Amino acid sequence: MQKTRSFRTILALPFTALPLLALPVALSGCGFQPLYGEQKGQIAPEAELKRVYVPNIPERSGQQLRLALQQNMAGDGPEDPDGYTLIVQPYFGQESIDIHSDNTSGRIRMNAHAHWQLLTVEQYPKLLAQGDASALDGYTSTYEQYFAQTLNSETATGRVAQTLADQVTQQVATWFRTHAKPSQRRDQGPRAYYPIPNAIPDSEKETPMEQEGADAIPDMATGRNAPNAGSL
Repeated sequence: MQKTRSFRTILALPFTALPLLALPVALSGCGFQPLYGEQKGQIAPEAELKRVYVPNIPERSGQQLRLALQQNMAGDGPEDPDGYTLIVQPYFGQESIDIHSDNTSGRIRMNAHAHWQLLTVEQYPKLLAQGDASALDGYTSTYEQYFAQTLNSETATGRVAQTLADQVTQQVATWFRTHAKPSQRRDQGPRAYYPIPNAIPDSEKETPMEQEGADAIPDMATGRNAPNAGSL
């Protein structure tokens, strides 16, 4: 009887609602799968996230990032960080824009990125996955009001830390779903270089270039650092 009532309920729905009911089935047929939630033969990523321990991150901004990560990992229940260690190395930078004639700035732009590594908890930890996250934010300068200036800076830092934490959490959850191996740099073959549009060249005859990353994708396209940048 329960199946009959459910079927009748579906038939009683407006015709326009029927395509919405078929949408999840269509998406699953196209290869799309939800990131969270249980699937056949797999452990839900949110269950594994609760087992992630986030060590101390230096500086006030690092503490905000760590707190946001702990909250994201715990989700709606208590955490039990006994299975993994998440090492996060962030960088928070500020630059002045909107420079006035008196050499003061009307806007502060915050650039931040974080490199993370997920390790096993054992005598000799193994690297399971790693990745990078980036965030951009800013606030208006108010030099005449020191307290407001400090509050704006701390609020922007908190927003950036939360954005980085959300990206890192999503990337770690994606690995728990896919268990993809970390990318390895090719030892042989030609290297691809890409121009860096926002870099300042050393001279008019040189163009700042960036070498491809370990996955053959330029770092600027993924928000990672660019250690192989140079001029050609």
